[in-house]
Amino acid sequence: MSYFYVYILETDAAPKRYYTGFTEALESRLVAHNEGRVPHTSKFRPWRIKTAIAFTDKKSALDFETYLKSASGRAFAKKRL
Repeated sequence: MSYFYVYILETDAAPKRYYTGFTEALESRLVAHNEGRVPHTSKFRPWRIKTAIAFTDKKSALDFETYLKSASGRAFAKKRL
């Protein structure tokens, strides 16, 4: 069975800087972020996983990622994740 991950990264390089993303390969995606291969996160390295949620359904994972990137989703993540 394959899993789909929605994750939130955090860094000490910039206070309160987070990144939310989606992947099918969590560990290799974290490596990509920390090697600077992801333009949106390259200048705030190193990153660590704050929260990762596994889904068995790709659409549900992508819908949750979209929600977390909305204003209400960011508020939810800040309070609950």
